[in-house]
Amino acid sequence: MRIDVLTIFPGMFSGPLSESMVARARERGLVEIHVHDIREFARNKHRVTDDYPFGGGAGMIMKPEPIFAAVEHVRNEAPGPGRVILMSPQGRVFTQEMAARLARESRLVIICGHYEGVDERVRDALVDEEISIGDYVLTGGELPAMVVIDALTRLVPGVLGEESVSFESFASGLLDYPQYTRPREWMGMAVPEVLVSGDHEKVRIWRRKQALTRTLERRPDLLLSADLTPEDQRLLEEIRRDRENADVEPGSSRMI
Repeated sequence: MRIDVLTIFPGMFSGPLSESMVARARERGLVEIHVHDIREFARNKHRVTDDYPFGGGAGMIMKPEPIFAAVEHVRNEAPGPGRVILMSPQGRVFTQEMAARLARESRLVIICGHYEGVDERVRDALVDEEISIGDYVLTGGELPAMVVIDALTRLVPGVLGEESVSFESFASGLLDYPQYTRPREWMGMAVPEVLVSGDHEKVRIWRRKQALTRTLERRPDLLLSADLTPEDQRLLEEIRRDRENADVEPGSSRMI
């Protein structure tokens, strides 16, 4: 996979792209990432990439010419048009499903919006997809672009073990179950006995029930679209029954 990032703040990417899993994926040649400064494609003397909006209004708008020139440049650098993504609070909210889909692409071009946004002609003529990482506004698209790059890089074949990816949060539509490691007891807190019992079937059922419990408590909306098995439905009934039968601490809404 090749990813080209277009930004007016290329220095923001030096740290995140040079550490951890993304750095290892780049070193192994599994992902190729190039960061381009949009200012280098501005035609004016001072490399200005923004201007006042027609019709008035607050803030500045990113000009179309430098962005068009930058996209043309990266398309000429490597074969294939590449899917062009605009990081924007107006885009669809990023999900694990979207990450998995984008990880199957061989080429991506990510435009980092800034100021009050980009000239609408960029959207009309260049952009294939707009992505937001949440219902809030940041100063620019650089941090969201890093989030997208990290999320999809780890899904590129060979970057992580397939088992690690398949059992993590959202991979099955649920949140992940609790995890423990050594020591077995720490500061009076012990690892659940089932995890050291050696009974693999009991461990499997415990983990699935914990994942369902955590999802029901923290993200019940995920259960509406999760692919639940008959066993999952039975476990959910047990969880709901347990919650109904549990006592409530005085002065607290939390179930014991």
